[in-house]
Order: sequence, then C-alpha cells, then structure tokens
Amino acid sequence: MFFQPDDRTCLFIDGSSLYSASRHLGFDVDYRNLLTFFRSKCNVIRAYYYSAILESEEYSPLKPLTDWLVYNGYSLVTKTAREFVDQNGRRRVKGSMDIELAVDMMEMAPRIDHAVLFSGDADFRRLLESVQRQGVRTSVVSSVRTSPPLIGDDLRRQADQFIELADIAAQFTRRQAESRPARHQQQAPVRHPADQFSEIDHDDDEE
Repeated sequence: MFFQPDDRTCLFIDGSSLYSASRHLGFDVDYRNLLTFFRSKCNVIRAYYYSAILESEEYSPLKPLTDWLVYNGYSLVTKTAREFVDQNGRRRVKGSMDIELAVDMMEMAPRIDHAVLFSGDADFRRLLESVQRQGVRTSVVSSVRTSPPLIGDDLRRQADQFIELADIAAQFTRRQAESRPARHQQQAPVRHPADQFSEIDHDDDEE
C-alpha cells in the first residue's frame, strides 16, 4: 500500500459491503484494529461508517456495533431501510447508502489528500473520477479473490490504488476457524454482529 504519513485521509466504509467481503473471505472485522491500522499509515481525520437499518425491527442486531463506533472514532451514517416482498414472493430490502456516501466524499474532497473507499460497487467510479479532479488521491478496498470478484473492473481501474482486502486482513481481523481465547486472556475484538441483511437479496445489487 502507498500512504503518506501526513496525508489528510478519510475512510468511507460501506458497512454492508465490507461485511459481505469479509464473510466471503472467511474472517470477522475488528473495527478497533481497523482504525488503528490506518492511523498507523496516515493522518485519518474522519472515518465514516454507513449502515441501513430495517424499519420493522424494534432492536437492530447492528446496534451494539453502531453504538461502539459512535464513541470510538467513527462517524456513523444511518438511514431506515424498507423491507418488502417482490412479485415472486422473495423477501427484499431497499436501503442503499450510495447517495449518502457520495455526498460526504464530495463535501470532504476540498479538505483531504486521500479518500479510501471500502466498496466494490462500480457505480462509484464516477465519484472517484470527480474527487480525483479536485486533487484527491483515491484507494479502493475490496477483493478479487472471491468468485465472482467483489469489485467492478471500472472502479478498480479508476482508483489510484486498489487494496486487496485479503492482503491486509491479518491486521484487523480474526479468522472464524480459530478458537476463541478465554476472556481473561484477551479483550474481545469489535466485530460486525450477525448481519440482518446477510440472508436477504438486495434489489439494489441487481441493478
């Protein structure tokens, strides 16, 4: 990875996308160590985390994570997702955070040197192109080691730097196959809880 220690850097984390990528690669994300890792590489001035929450749930399984993020260096951006049943009787969720992420990146562009996007959605290609014209260097964190790859070719080509998630996973993850240490031996990592969308088809992903 190429990072300058003094670069004013902003992380833009699509929570659902990062969870999906880590699940495909077989590890859990420790968000405490993720932020520590990037802070060791550059001057992280803001770390955004984006998550949609189902309006039908009185208590979201994401709440423990989102509560922790708010008090530990992340800027949390959420909105209500809408759940419905399509014409084939399949459960769907509509709750894309693309607009929120794009607006924040555009607003931050004049104030930063480097934008790091955690997503493989090719729809963000035009966004990266726009902030690059403002002098911002861009990196995209996703994976090509899954089948199919989780990053669109257009987005990967547009980014100044592509970071393979599997290559840096050891810095802020714990493999699911590993045995869990006793509580007195190690502080539990901050991970994404059981994702409420993990078994649901996203209608936005099919567009």
